[in-house]
Parts: sequence; C-alpha cells; structure tokens
Amino acid sequence: MVEEGVLDAFAIDEIYALHNWPGLPVGTFAVHTGPVMAGTKSFDLTFRASGTHAAMPHLGADLIVAASQFVTYVQSAISRRIPPTEAAVFSVTQFHGGTAYNVLPDRVTLAGTVRAFSDATMLHIIETATHLATAIAASVGAETEWRWHDGYPPTMNDATAAENAARTAATVVGAERVLRDQPPSMGAEDFAYFLQKRPGAYLWIGNGPGEGGCVLHNSRYDFNDAILPLGAAFWWRLVRDRFASEG
Repeated sequence: MVEEGVLDAFAIDEIYALHNWPGLPVGTFAVHTGPVMAGTKSFDLTFRASGTHAAMPHLGADLIVAASQFVTYVQSAISRRIPPTEAAVFSVTQFHGGTAYNVLPDRVTLAGTVRAFSDATMLHIIETATHLATAIAASVGAETEWRWHDGYPPTMNDATAAENAARTAATVVGAERVLRDQPPSMGAEDFAYFLQKRPGAYLWIGNGPGEGGCVLHNSRYDFNDAILPLGAAFWWRLVRDRFASEG
C-alpha cells in the first residue's frame, strides 16, 4: 500500500493504529512514545564440512557439536556484546542435521529470528553472531553460510502523535487508564512502514487477562467483543479531535 502511494493518494498527514492486547485490562489503552514494536530479520545459517562415520569422528568434522555450541554461546555473546540498555533478541527456532544413526553429517542448518529496536543494534547483533559462527566453524575445520531475510522495521511512534492519541484515549476511559509506562514488545508490526512515511502512533487496547492461552498468535486466542465500543469511540473521538485542532 505504501509503495503504491496510498498515503499520497488520500492526502494522509497523520496515521494511527489500534491493536488489541491480551494481558492489559479491558478499559485501558497503552500509548508509547518512540519504540512500540521491534524490527525483525530472520536467518538461515549453514555449517558445512566433511562428514564421516560416527564411529570414526576424527576423520571428519562434527557439525552437530559445532552448531550446538553456536546455539549455546550466541546467547552469551549477545548479552555481553550488546549494551544492556539495548533490547536484543537472537532466537534459534530450527535445527536440521543428519539422516542416519551412524553418520556425522556434512551439513547442519539453523534458522531463527533476530529482534531489535534500532538499525544500529540489529547490525551489532548480526556482526556478533557472524563472528561467533565463523570462529566456531573454524575450530572444527568447517565453513558457514548465512542467508538473511528482511522482516519489518521497528515501529516508532511520533512523540506529538502519541500525545494526541493519549489525550483522546483519556476522553474515552479516563487519564488514569491510559498507560504510558508499558514496555515495548519484541513482536513486529507491518504498520511500521506507514510510520516511516508519516507521523503517527500505534496503540494497544486492553483485551483482558488472556487466561487459558487466550493470547496473540495462539490457537486459543479469543477477541474480547466487550472492547468494540471502546475502540469505536476512540476512533470517532480521535478524528473529531484531530480535525478540530486544525480549525
């Protein structure tokens, strides 16, 4: 939509989004200034070397051990190379290697996701993980190959737009129920592309406790219909407030 010019076609000056959020009480909104959701990339990392008979490991490279060392050590590397004040996630979610009980494979592939709130931190994570994988592979005579896949950029609220949204939310539920201190999420959001082009804000509306697995991206997720009037009231009042501010 951004690439096809929807923001220009409809002369959009500001843009806002509202996402239900299990875990926040019904009747609350969460408004952030700055980062709300993380930027993300996914990866495939392949270790390659000469395989060998499992009974003769000295004749080849044990890529299962090498890849396992990477999975273990990358967490320490990230926590010690990235400043503690910068949120950083490196999660290995797939591990593929071997086809037989008695063969050390010549190829092991890992896959996963990386999350950060800034491009600089994302680059730092990638550099750290790359250096570690290269060093571990070299220690067993192996090589590595990375394939990186771009995900979404960080979702960054404009400060003025966030204040606009918070004021409007306060007219719906009361100022004391507009939460301004919620930590941002390491989840990702394609609304970030809109916020790269226009000032705006991405808000959370409380969906309830999320008990019994009723959380986002879960097979037991359940949207709370009780928040529909709150969301509709917010949108109506936001449009009214923003046009009123322009005279």
